[in-house]
Amino acid sequence: MTVQNRATLDDVARLAGVSSKTVSRVFSSRELVAPETVERVLAAAKRLRFRPNTLARSLRRGGATNTFGFIMGELNNPFYYKVAAGIEKELAANGFALVVATTDDTAEGEERVADALLAQRIAALLLIPVADDQSYLEGERQLGTPVIAIDRPARNLVADSIVLENRRGVYDATMRLLARGHRRIGYICNPASVYTQSERLRGYRDALAAHGITDGAQWERLVDDMSIQPDGIVDELLSGQNAPTALITGNNRVTVGALRVLRDRHDDGTTALVGFDDFDTADVLGVTVVSYDPIELGRRAAMLALERIGDPSGFTRQIELPTWIVERGTGERPPPEESA
Repeated sequence: MTVQNRATLDDVARLAGVSSKTVSRVFSSRELVAPETVERVLAAAKRLRFRPNTLARSLRRGGATNTFGFIMGELNNPFYYKVAAGIEKELAANGFALVVATTDDTAEGEERVADALLAQRIAALLLIPVADDQSYLEGERQLGTPVIAIDRPARNLVADSIVLENRRGVYDATMRLLARGHRRIGYICNPASVYTQSERLRGYRDALAAHGITDGAQWERLVDDMSIQPDGIVDELLSGQNAPTALITGNNRVTVGALRVLRDRHDDGTTALVGFDDFDTADVLGVTVVSYDPIELGRRAAMLALERIGDPSGFTRQIELPTWIVERGTGERPPPEESA
């Protein structure tokens, strides 16, 4: 197949019968050009399939492009791509484009893709922090590039952030189980070094403390569910002495693992279960969850970035989006009579 050369600005100028400077002005400041000339230039550009190089033009001006960068974890996690969809929706409505890069949920991947995106002079950087330290972005932020942390605050970096009501969500879930008579409630998720899990664990502990339950640590299992299958942890917890009559799982991966264990144990609805994060088949399976709107999380993050572009020196903000309980059956089970 023969590949044609791309049309240049000079090619458009010749076809439209104007100067190259006029064509450039049409694509940068068309309000300064007569409407009939604009129409002629755009028609010529369309016929030649000409696309202006906005990146090169921005770099010549020493400024940023009209593109935002978003750094997220792995592509197969629905949470990440729903957040990306919310960001893209808000940016498109405001004339900006979005470039997405993935870290594979590794600290090394985060800094590598951040450097790659920033080299393209993006207008703002949005990221779900994975590394323990985002101070490597401070120099870029001081140069005027807004940095917005999503789902968890950045560390060692002055940056706006938008997070969920993690503590409130798990607190409410635990209180509901307590109100149904459960006193042995297990909590299974990632280590508390992760901000989201630290807040969720705090909600669990606060709810137990409010009911005078001080021995909840025996029912906590804080493990890295990316390197250890949660199924075995759930099974071990349910097989032990003084086993919990209810479980709270801190994310959708652990919830699915818990569902497999309950199925294999032929639980028959004995153990109550509330999972943090909704997922596609949760309604079909009747799983009670702590839910939220990941698309709105992304949209609000994009709004924060746009506002920061307009007000670079304003006060840094952390916004919390609400969570709520969706009752579907597993979280409404009462404890066995002998445990009540």
